[in-house]
Amino acid sequence: MNQTSPLGLAAHEAAVRRDLEMLNLPARNWLPPRPEGVLEVLVVGAGMNGIAAAGALIMRGIRHIAVLDDSEPGREGPWMTYARMEMLRSPKTLPGPCFGIPSLTYRAYHEARFGRPDWDALYKIPNQHWQDYLGWLQRVLALPIRHGVRLERLTPADGLLRAELAGGGEILARRAVLATGRGGAGGLYWPSFMDAALRPDLAAHTNEMIDFAALAGKHVAVIGAGPSALDNAAAAMEHGAAGVDVYVRRKTLPQINKGRGSAHPGFHRAWGELDDLDRWAFLVYGQDLQAPPPHETVFRVLRLGVQIHLGHPVAEARRDGDEVLLRLADGTERRHDFLIAGTGFRVDMDEVPELAGFAPHIARWGDRYTPPPELVREDLAAFPYLGPGFELQPRGATAPPELGLIHLMNYGAHASFGGIASDIPGVAVAADRLADAITRHAFRKNFSELRAAVEAFDEPELEGTPFFVPRS
Repeated sequence: MNQTSPLGLAAHEAAVRRDLEMLNLPARNWLPPRPEGVLEVLVVGAGMNGIAAAGALIMRGIRHIAVLDDSEPGREGPWMTYARMEMLRSPKTLPGPCFGIPSLTYRAYHEARFGRPDWDALYKIPNQHWQDYLGWLQRVLALPIRHGVRLERLTPADGLLRAELAGGGEILARRAVLATGRGGAGGLYWPSFMDAALRPDLAAHTNEMIDFAALAGKHVAVIGAGPSALDNAAAAMEHGAAGVDVYVRRKTLPQINKGRGSAHPGFHRAWGELDDLDRWAFLVYGQDLQAPPPHETVFRVLRLGVQIHLGHPVAEARRDGDEVLLRLADGTERRHDFLIAGTGFRVDMDEVPELAGFAPHIARWGDRYTPPPELVREDLAAFPYLGPGFELQPRGATAPPELGLIHLMNYGAHASFGGIASDIPGVAVAADRLADAITRHAFRKNFSELRAAVEAFDEPELEGTPFFVPRS
């Protein structure tokens, strides 16, 4: 596409339809009829990963699916909620969940909407544009999404999964995919030194909704110097905070984003085939180094006057009247009007409400691999140990067989498959892995019926030719 003026989405969607037609996609539904009211796959989450998962399944002819999201349209995922950066942190050239189809890439969408010169001038993708693109994918792929519906829990149902919905109602499915984002494997991480009594009026997590307008004129503390911590510090200043102080444990910020060095098909497609020793050692390597915030985020906070205090670990954060009292490791105390915790997510399968009934039976990395003493990391040991298609694995013989029908395509997959289930660079690979695994499982499970369908196939190829043999 080389147009200098926008082609327009309507014209571009015609090109998408043509591309799909030429590739004979989506494939026809090839699975045998289901029992009435039973889905093949229930996808939970209609953000980037949910779109990728649902689209990949439909492309392979697994069409009887549903996608649930508890948000309203345009608010799925983090992009317009708690992702407070000005633009995506990933390069604009990443194709996104395009299923190998050029017209479904973000670039093709952007050029159709804004024109090629605008693409050429673009540095990185604004959050709103990315959210709009994901919404466009939902529409152009005709994904069967139900908004405003929250999954409460999954339970076994005689070889199926029963999805119990908030407010009543249930769905039966042969498989379920939890595409529930970075917080979907255990929720937010709150450091033990933070008094829970600070919440909700004096403290919030970066990945919660924050009323930044209410922070105007106030002195705000932020703990952590990761990208989200600094983006929230910037958001507070942009909404009129009197000052923001960022407290950082490290004496220097990480310098190299090793994730960019591993963003290639080898890591994306073959990480899951490494043995446990190599995967674990590399996870520890990456965890110990950490990644720096993007340089544009650093320039943003510096431009706004955010104060960054390196080498200032916080030992205690507690309420003191209407103020937040921070006690630093060196014994000094600082007072603030509000505290934002930029402390990331935890992985704890016992704290995933949708899996409460399954949690005791889910295998963790700590159950399957014992590292050498110098590489012991309790937080990594808590990650679920997943099968080749992101499916949960049993901890022991008492696990219900339906456990393996649940696929965890969220941050919980990080230890087993790297960043493909939580970051933009690998989302298309994650969707392929998931859909290929479900396709294989469905084919094996239904093979007797599929064979019978082939045996019953009776379309004479040679009718009308001299070699046609009529049935006797």
